Amino acid sequence: MSTNVIGNKNIIDVVKYRWIWLILSLILILPGVGAMIYSMVTLPTHTPVKVGIDFTGGTVLQYGVKSDVNNENISKLRNTLAEKNIDSAAIQIINVNNASDVSNPDSKAGIQHIISIRTKFIDEKDEATLSKVATSIKADYPEAEMISITSVGPTLGKELYKNSLVAMGLAFIGIVAYLTMRFRLDYAVIALLSLFHDVLFVVGVFSILGLVYNVEIDSLFITATLTVIGFSVHDTIVVFDRVRENMRFLAKKASFDEIVNASVNQTLARSVNTSLTTLITLLALYFFGGVTTKDFVLAMILGIAIGTYSSIFFASMILAWHRDWEDSKKGKSKPQLEATV
Repeated sequence: MSTNVIGNKNIIDVVKYRWIWLILSLILILPGVGAMIYSMVTLPTHTPVKVGIDFTGGTVLQYGVKSDVNNENISKLRNTLAEKNIDSAAIQIINVNNASDVSNPDSKAGIQHIISIRTKFIDEKDEATLSKVATSIKADYPEAEMISITSVGPTLGKELYKNSLVAMGLAFIGIVAYLTMRFRLDYAVIALLSLFHDVLFVVGVFSILGLVYNVEIDSLFITATLTVIGFSVHDTIVVFDRVRENMRFLAKKASFDEIVNASVNQTLARSVNTSLTTLITLLALYFFGGVTTKDFVLAMILGIAIGTYSSIFFASMILAWHRDWEDSKKGKSKPQLEATV
């Protein structure tokens, strides 16, 4: 265990084991990047993740059923819908944990599953088409009740997708501008790399989930991603701010690597405790909340976990690496200090 320049023992030596953190980051990110590339090639939308009707346009109809749902009935339902000119219907089964997962628990008591049907855009006034869907479902599930119907026009879906990308781009630009003014440009660029690291991980996981479990993202996912970006950059700023403070007093006494190690360990407890309290709340929402918010909460859980990791290990490691590279170009040598206990 190494010691820092202030005289306290370091819990983590970020700089010494930088290759471990780098390899761990690659292990976390590369599978998701591979899934994103595969999705962009194979999906009809050519997007890195499966996108919901918020971005593509279409209609989602949800029916609650009180009996078991099997794959044979779902295949039969899909064929029946196709015979009635309702083509390319994507059918998903949602397990209901309790009656509070539906919009009106009093009238929907006893529902065990929700059959979610996503298809091309259907006008809510098109009673003939809606009747065809209802008749097809009730052929096998007479007790089926409609829970919700959500429609987004194709034009609005494309506009939402474009606006979401613009929002994320503006968030990155704003963060770089702020960090450049508060710190230095290299700090801002490294913080941006850390944010890309976090976003790639979250999007990569959802890309894998989309390929394996047909999970689709919606506008709530963009909200979760923007929230994660804010949380991650806040955590990174805390570490960078401590590095800057320690540089004022220790720049002539210690190497930059030692200052980074000391700064990370000084802020470690705060970062971990803040993230843990947030994760406990999110885990409670994930396991006991409604099914409609599960994907949103999962994105938050993944983002906060990876954001905490990146601010402690990835961003600080890249910062120390960059400064060592700068010093080697200038021909500077690290000060040799005796370790203090």
